[in-house]
Amino acid sequence: MTVQKRRRMGRRAALRVDRLLAATARAGVAVPAAPATGLRAPGQPDLPAATGDPALPSLGVIVYNRLAFGARPGDLAAFNALGGTDDARLGAWINQQTNPGAIDDSECDARLAAAGLATLGKPLPQLWVEYYRGSAGRTVPVGDVRQATFIRAIYSRRQLNEVLADFWHNHFSIYGWDYSYASATWVHFDRDVIRAYMWGNFRQFLQAVTVSPAMLYYLDNYINQVAGYNENWARELFELHTLGSANYLGVMNPLDVPKDQNGLAIGYCDNDVYEAARSFTGWRVNNGSSGAPGDDGTFFYHAAWHDKANKLILGRYQPANQADMADGNLVLDLLASHPGTARYIASKLCRRLVADDPPQTLVDAAAAVFTAAQGAGDQLAQVVRTICLSAEFKAAWGQKVKRPFEAAAGLVRALNADFYPSDDFHWTFSAAGQSLFGHRSPDGYPDRRSDWANTTSLLQRWRLANRLVRNELDDVTVDLLAQMPGGLTTTHQIVDYWISRLLGRPMDPPSNRAPLVDFMAQGRNPDFALPAEQIAERLPHLVALILMAPDFQWR
Repeated sequence: MTVQKRRRMGRRAALRVDRLLAATARAGVAVPAAPATGLRAPGQPDLPAATGDPALPSLGVIVYNRLAFGARPGDLAAFNALGGTDDARLGAWINQQTNPGAIDDSECDARLAAAGLATLGKPLPQLWVEYYRGSAGRTVPVGDVRQATFIRAIYSRRQLNEVLADFWHNHFSIYGWDYSYASATWVHFDRDVIRAYMWGNFRQFLQAVTVSPAMLYYLDNYINQVAGYNENWARELFELHTLGSANYLGVMNPLDVPKDQNGLAIGYCDNDVYEAARSFTGWRVNNGSSGAPGDDGTFFYHAAWHDKANKLILGRYQPANQADMADGNLVLDLLASHPGTARYIASKLCRRLVADDPPQTLVDAAAAVFTAAQGAGDQLAQVVRTICLSAEFKAAWGQKVKRPFEAAAGLVRALNADFYPSDDFHWTFSAAGQSLFGHRSPDGYPDRRSDWANTTSLLQRWRLANRLVRNELDDVTVDLLAQMPGGLTTTHQIVDYWISRLLGRPMDPPSNRAPLVDFMAQGRNPDFALPAEQIAERLPHLVALILMAPDFQWR
């Protein structure tokens, strides 16, 4: 919006719009000085600070904002048609989503096919030969997966599948754009590791991660050998992938670590990391060097590099001269079955799907299922079902805000845009702070409201929303007038339609609606019909304001 147009709004309307933008403080978000619309967000908002969480919306809104990337037109109506009660609707939706292969995803499949992402179907050896050793460009595979990830998040009907893929990529975080290792084989890591195991058994998942070339290179286990072991992989395996820092006991004698009823150490100390590092010596990549029998990027166990001496890990003694890979497999067995791992994985999933600080009752219930289902092929699916069907899930709202990826996908879904993720889009999106597969350290992007409720992230989300509604991004088309039912001509009608369409609920607090009415009416009686040219001129700005409101950021 130009300064001149804003001046024509009149002082009262402009101030009320400013107050709507300042209401982002309700989400605990710092308010930028100058949003992309040109509307000023004052440094001292005169709206009172919010107390507590926003009002609980319908269950469909909760589901589509926490188990999906937002609702597309028709999604909430389809959810409500699944049953006569909230429990019935939620149960039916979860039954569908936890069996993603049975969901017709032809629209998404067609868009993926039209995108021409040639690397997505190539096996690991071919990726290695063509993109790691060859001249096809090492970052092409990670670029293709980034494109596919956005297309799936926006158009796939397997929404929970996509939410979990994002979660597990973040849990087993690897910087995907490094030219020297991960980028060329990223299709394999996404397709054959993350997506292949994220509904299955955690122990099997852990094995697939451990032997993937992306992880072997990222955390340096590909050079781990008896002549000088490297502990990078072992330390992150304990601290980030299984037990978590809460179960770290520091530097102490491993014989002094208390044991549980099964004789397993209750936590890990530094000596466990060192012993695990020795256990994974010789686990490397078939890269054509240092005795590797081939050069195709597959996993290679090099017995000559393995430390065959005895080991003590989590209170379990492992004799010397074990069979090939037995030492490392024991580490994975102990970690996957440890009660601390059950609690850690359960707490992270609850934090992702429910709240920053989920109720301990829910974490305990999910951890109990994780433990009871250790031998099950659908162990992780059972844990996810437990969380999503819980009373705690249905009772939580607004205790999280969307991370930039969730917000960006949600914007496109809400606008029902014809979308392809161009370089222009990625440049605008990445400025919000969550470039896909771009976190350099192995801890992954943070997943708490306080980490994303900041000036920079919010300002860039506003910028993306404005560029989308104005059709300023390459390969993205939004036709707002065509999406609005005929006969809506008054300010009240137009504002209420778009609030319901974009949010699925009234604004909270209801007073946030008033500045939208004032903006759209600009001095006219809001019950009178607006001229068509004024509707066309103001509608993109109205939609952008709704998308910029705190209501759109809640999860």
